[in-house]
Amino acid sequence: MSPNKIVKTDAEWRAQLTEFEFEVLRNAATERPWTGEHIDEKRDGVFRCRACYAQIFVSGTKFDSHCGWPSFYDADPEAVTLHEDLTHGMVRTEVRCASCESHLGHVFPDAPQTPTGDRYCINSVSLVFVEDGEQA
Repeated sequence: MSPNKIVKTDAEWRAQLTEFEFEVLRNAATERPWTGEHIDEKRDGVFRCRACYAQIFVSGTKFDSHCGWPSFYDADPEAVTLHEDLTHGMVRTEVRCASCESHLGHVFPDAPQTPTGDRYCINSVSLVFVEDGEQA
């Protein structure tokens, strides 16, 4: 196991997260579209995992995909892991935080307007935004 891995029991996660945060981050639930706090975030900064605070995305990779969730075209490859997700009768690629294995969202290869062609469709509740110049 990597020395940077964060391992906690469900009880420890529940003590740290709200019920809804726990459901999304630990049980792979999804917030309703157009309800997340980061959909319209345009400031310069970084997006961190809400569970462990690992940096996942920089604001320069965020774009408006009109899907109802914050979208990014790139993530630090060491910050996330990708997993096949066959739930809900679909084949998707789940995005998890590499440090704590929390569910962040999914990535789709359907954004040809971006430099990577990818759309990381991420639950706002999975992220914490830190504006440039703020204490991390």
